[in-house]
Amino acid sequence: MKKLLLYLFLGFTLVGFSQTTLIPDPNFEQALIDLGYDTAPINGSVPTANISSVTFLDVRSKNISDLTGIEGFNTLTTLYCYNNQLTSLDVSNNTALLGLYCYNNQLTSLDVSNNIALTYLRCNNNQLTSLDVSNNTALNYLYCDDNQLTSLDVSNNTGLFTLYCYNNQLTSLDVRNGNNFIIDGFATTNNPNLTCIYVDDADYSNANWPNIDPNSTFVENEAECEALSIGDNTLELDVFIYPNPIDDYLFIEGNKNPVSISIYNLLGAEVIAKSATDKINVSELSKGVYIIRISDGINQTNKRFIKN
Repeated sequence: MKKLLLYLFLGFTLVGFSQTTLIPDPNFEQALIDLGYDTAPINGSVPTANISSVTFLDVRSKNISDLTGIEGFNTLTTLYCYNNQLTSLDVSNNTALLGLYCYNNQLTSLDVSNNIALTYLRCNNNQLTSLDVSNNTALNYLYCDDNQLTSLDVSNNTGLFTLYCYNNQLTSLDVRNGNNFIIDGFATTNNPNLTCIYVDDADYSNANWPNIDPNSTFVENEAECEALSIGDNTLELDVFIYPNPIDDYLFIEGNKNPVSISIYNLLGAEVIAKSATDKINVSELSKGVYIIRISDGINQTNKRFIKN
C-alpha cells in the first residue's frame, strides 16, 4: 500500500513538473529562451511553471507572427509585443494586464473586454476596424490612431487622460464620459467623415482640443449633430469666411456677390438674417458654434464658425 501511494505521488509530481504551454511560433519561443524562461532547442513549448508568475514580458521587435502561449502568462501586468507581425492577439486570459503595447503589427481585431484593469492601451498602427473599450473603465491612455476604425465610444472611460484616434475612418466618436476636463491629450485629425464629436462641454473642447479636422464639430447631444446636416456642402458657390473663431465682425469673400445670408445655431434656429453684404456683426451672439448659409440666388454654401 505504501509503495502504491509512493508511485502515485511520484506520478503526480512528474506530471506537475512536465506541464507545458504550447508556443507554436519559433520566434516567440526563441525570445522566451533569450529571456531565460525556456531552454534550447526550440521544441514548440515552454514549461508552464516558468511563465505562470511572470508579470512583465518584453517580446517587441522579434518578428513574431503568432503569440499563442501568452495565455500561460496569467499574472502578466505589462506586455510589450509591438513591432512584430501579429495578425491576431488573444489576451482574454491575461486579466491582470495594466499595460498592453501591441502597436505596429497587423492586427485586424482586438478583444480587451476581459482586461478590466487595463490603464494603458497602445494599439495604433494596425488594421483594426472596431475597438470596444466599454469594459475598460480604468483606462487612462488610449492610442488607437492609424487604424481603420469607423466608430469609437469612450463614454465609459471616466479616467481618460489621453485619446489619440487620428488617421482612421471615424464617422462616430463619443467622448461624453463626464470628466472631459482631465483629458490633456486629444487628436482626431485625418478622419474626413467625422462630422460630430460628442463631448461634455463644447466650449471647453473648442478651447482646449485644437487637433481636429475643419469638418469636425464638437457637440453635446444628438440634436446639435442633426442640426449640422445643414453642413459644409458647397454647391458651385466658392465662399470664404474669416476670421474663425470670431469675436465681432465676420467677413465674407467669394467669386459671386451674396444675395441672402442666414446664420443658424446648432438647434437649427435662425438667429441672424441679412441681405447682400460682405460683413456681419455677430458680437451679440452667445459663445458657441454656428452655421452660416450664403446664397447668390441660385447656388448656396454653408459654413461653420465659432463665436468666442
